[in-house]
Amino acid sequence: MNWDRLQEKLSILSDAAKYDVSCSSSGSKRTNKGGLGNASFSGICHTYTPDGRCVSLLKILLTNHCIYDCLYCVSRKSNAEVKRTAFSVGEVVSLTMNFYRRNYIEGLFLSSGVMKSPDYTMERLTKIAKKLREEERFHGYIHLKTIPGASPELIHEAGLYADRLSVNIELPTQKGLELLAPDKNHKEMVKPMDEIKQGIVQYKDDKKNKLVKSMKFAPAGQSSQMIIGATQESDLDIVKTATALYKKFDLKRVYYSGYVPVLSDEKLPALNTSVPLVRENRLYQTDWLMRFYEFEPYEIVNADFPNLDLEIDPKLAWALRNREHFPVDVNTADYHMILRIPGIGVRGAKKIIVARRYGRLTYEKLRKLGIAMNRAKYFIHCGKYYVSNDYDSLQLRNLILHSGKSKYTKQFDGQLSLF
Repeated sequence: MNWDRLQEKLSILSDAAKYDVSCSSSGSKRTNKGGLGNASFSGICHTYTPDGRCVSLLKILLTNHCIYDCLYCVSRKSNAEVKRTAFSVGEVVSLTMNFYRRNYIEGLFLSSGVMKSPDYTMERLTKIAKKLREEERFHGYIHLKTIPGASPELIHEAGLYADRLSVNIELPTQKGLELLAPDKNHKEMVKPMDEIKQGIVQYKDDKKNKLVKSMKFAPAGQSSQMIIGATQESDLDIVKTATALYKKFDLKRVYYSGYVPVLSDEKLPALNTSVPLVRENRLYQTDWLMRFYEFEPYEIVNADFPNLDLEIDPKLAWALRNREHFPVDVNTADYHMILRIPGIGVRGAKKIIVARRYGRLTYEKLRKLGIAMNRAKYFIHCGKYYVSNDYDSLQLRNLILHSGKSKYTKQFDGQLSLF
């Protein structure tokens, strides 16, 4: 094996893979029965996404050759500036095993440009996972990107060897896709998502039936990713698409990748501007609110507020728009309402519910519980402490943004309480 040539390929194809952020690893647990490695429920990784998140996977493309001409992609077929290359099946297997033995990685994230055809590319991706599992007896984490347009049989086979499968929805709307990637359409992309969902459901049903023995199928579920900011969709459009994906296909995660200009294009000058990373972050916060904080999508973004506020997080933005719900008495409010207090997370809300069984909570007790009182103090009623409502949301917003002391924070006995 020519190691210099392999190193050059690795440099090119790992760099090309950095635009794919949907590579967290969780939710899978494979039993090691004499092979090499383990996949665990916790996240694993040593590589970095463009925004600095650390993932301990060998994250590469099988090839950057591609038959499609998506204007947002560095590997698009019309890009004459990129140096094209491809790994063989054996090279990816060898790299994965050698990197694992050196403790560089704990798993593999493998995506690819579409070379020749979707079936041709999907077959090679699946063959790599199969060789790792059956020939190398590798039990570490494997995440495969599924190629839209590939046959259902190949997608099913991939699910038998991969811990997680993912299909990129690419852009939030069909209209945006027609503008930037006319060779693709959302109908073709959601097909494999449905096939993967059915495979996961079937595996779970077989698992319940002790008389039926079946191979694991994508035990860590499936995910997707969309590029934001390459077209003019609002955050409302993005959240609508993400919500539909979660509901229809039981996705574990939807990832948001802020558009990064990779090529200058005279036809689309708007694409030459990077998307602020804070917008990506706000979408992830919105995603968290819907999945773990019992918020409905329309509460966060709607026709009146189609875009997220980049200055403040979406939970605080909701609280400022809905002042009638505050202040909340943390000693009597239910879990659902406590979750909506800015500065209180899921763990904090659970701690409050448990702690108040043993006595009334005070401001100091909340601090000892680890509640972020610099934010929560403006929205709670706790013992003798309360916040009056004789000021408007704009004043409160400015106060929080500038971390000032509130002249509106009072104590029942008439003394000023500086939090």
